[in-house]
Amino acid sequence: MSQTDNNQQDFQPFVGPGETIAEVTWKAIILGIIISVVFGVANAYLGLKFGMTVSASIPAAVISMAVLRMLFRKVTVLENNIVQTVGSAGESLAAGIIFTIPAFFIWSADQSLMAAGYFHEISKMQIFWLSMLGGGLGILLMIPLRKYLVDREHGRLAFPEGTACAEIIVAGDEGGGKARLVFTGIGLGALYKILMNMLKTWSESVNYDFQRYLKGGTVGVDATPALLGVGYIIGPKIAALMLSGAVLGYLGVAPLIAFIGEQIPGVIISPGDIPISEMDSSQLRNFYIKYLGVGAVAVGGFVSLIKSFPVIISSFSKGFGQLLGKKADAETVPRTGLDLSMKWVLLAVLGIIIAIWLLPGTELGILGVIVAVLFGFFFVVVAARIVGIVGSSSSPVSGMTIATLLVTCLILVYFGVSGVKGMVTAMSVGTIVCIAVCMSGDIAQDLKTGYLLGATPWKQQLTEFIGLLFPAIAMGFTIYFLNEAFGFVQIEGSTRAPLLAPQANVMATVVQGVMNSNLPWLPIIVGGMIALAVELLGVSSLPFAIGLYLPLSLSTPIMTGGLIALLIKKWSRKDEYKNKNENGVLFASGLVAGDALIGVVVAFMIGSWGAYEAFYDRHDGMMDTLTGSFGPWLSLLCFFGLAAVLAHLAWRGFGKK
Repeated sequence: MSQTDNNQQDFQPFVGPGETIAEVTWKAIILGIIISVVFGVANAYLGLKFGMTVSASIPAAVISMAVLRMLFRKVTVLENNIVQTVGSAGESLAAGIIFTIPAFFIWSADQSLMAAGYFHEISKMQIFWLSMLGGGLGILLMIPLRKYLVDREHGRLAFPEGTACAEIIVAGDEGGGKARLVFTGIGLGALYKILMNMLKTWSESVNYDFQRYLKGGTVGVDATPALLGVGYIIGPKIAALMLSGAVLGYLGVAPLIAFIGEQIPGVIISPGDIPISEMDSSQLRNFYIKYLGVGAVAVGGFVSLIKSFPVIISSFSKGFGQLLGKKADAETVPRTGLDLSMKWVLLAVLGIIIAIWLLPGTELGILGVIVAVLFGFFFVVVAARIVGIVGSSSSPVSGMTIATLLVTCLILVYFGVSGVKGMVTAMSVGTIVCIAVCMSGDIAQDLKTGYLLGATPWKQQLTEFIGLLFPAIAMGFTIYFLNEAFGFVQIEGSTRAPLLAPQANVMATVVQGVMNSNLPWLPIIVGGMIALAVELLGVSSLPFAIGLYLPLSLSTPIMTGGLIALLIKKWSRKDEYKNKNENGVLFASGLVAGDALIGVVVAFMIGSWGAYEAFYDRHDGMMDTLTGSFGPWLSLLCFFGLAAVLAHLAWRGFGKK
């Protein structure tokens, strides 16, 4: 008998297969829906502004433990498991949405496209249906893989987030103290954001452009709770890789380009449209550094996929074996091994295929449907196994989506579909695949949590659809409000900083360039070569590439959080580090959630209240805050004060073990 078989045979879940306790209840479903929508909306804002999302699984498990125990006398671990199953779906859907959907808005703001006759606008209803169809496809295609990936590979596939959630739920007596850390983080993050962003008491971003030495270079910090929290969560290694990419781009390449421009006055180098000597640091980024980042992100994503090829081959062979294996007698299968019927899964997949074909406004057609389903199945298998190895946070979703878009564009061009129609078709395919990949990774982690706790798989699989439905309803409204309040590109003449939507900008650039044959290939290829050189050094290029694409001011606060995590690890004893790090992650998750939620509130107020919009515009700048010229200094003081609070609470917690 193999080691895997031994692991599976010896394993006993927290709730045995013969036990029957409360699992799917109204209180669990309602709380899960609330968490799903809240974290879904918060992550939509966070991802569009900073290019990353934060996992909702662990905070959802902690909040569930606290809220249900506070409101009800008797709560089971399986009810808490359903809360986190439903609650984590919103964050995964948000990731799939913000990587792709903003591309349609970016194209709508492109004057050259409008002049060429671009007229397509994606509606809230289309966003809803793309969310449901892509998410449903990801959930359903994962179900046949559960017995192999979750059960039989137990002991080999770690599923880090899923395992952590199970540990938190089992540690019921510790739920209250841990929940206080999350809620304290939410409260402080929200208060900080209200003072800084809503009331404009101090500056959000502090930047300095070099004028003499290193001209064209820039340094700065976006002093926000979200970036500080994200830095702590991802840790010092990834944060340092992001910062290294930003340093190369904004303190290396940008000054070099500016130097060349000064030596040849009046020179204009494509894709720039003004002399380099007249460009400031933001224009250097927009015309050159951004395309270096596009190439680096594309190569980094492809390298991640290449590294995963052994996983891909293994997943396909064993996944097909699972599908073609003998059907077990339902009466002999224990409660903890019951999935949704394969018959209903296949019928549902067929229904989704038909619905994708009939979905209006996406220009998919038969060819688009075939490509979407094939890539969806391919990458769902890949993603479900990858998250079992490295976790959801390290799954190369953007790389898979870029690969999908490039191949889709080439297929469409081969069959004569190009221009605006080809762009819309390719991005619709990419949206469905991206959402499917994100949701498959989420349900894989959830099913692992359920496996460890002794949940009933088919109940989790059904409730995952509930977790998908409600944030899918909210996503269209959220994206529209954020676009109306901030936009996803810098509009000429506007002083308001847009949401960067880095992944969506990369996707939009790639698709538009391939379809219209006007992609600036040289800086993109150079960016790809930079990423390849980083890989040859034995370093993961994807975090480096993201840092190269994003402004330096986003990487510095992330590095601050990463340094705090490093110091906590360095100064802690081995027997206490796990608890201290968990305290830090919980508080940091709260900071991210509080910041992001107030950001959505601000966007809503800008979009719906003219008086507040005027106030926001009047004080939107470093020197236009209520504290005037002292605003940047106050910003740095408050930011490092918040960093000190994070370090203290990570180190001390609330004194509860």
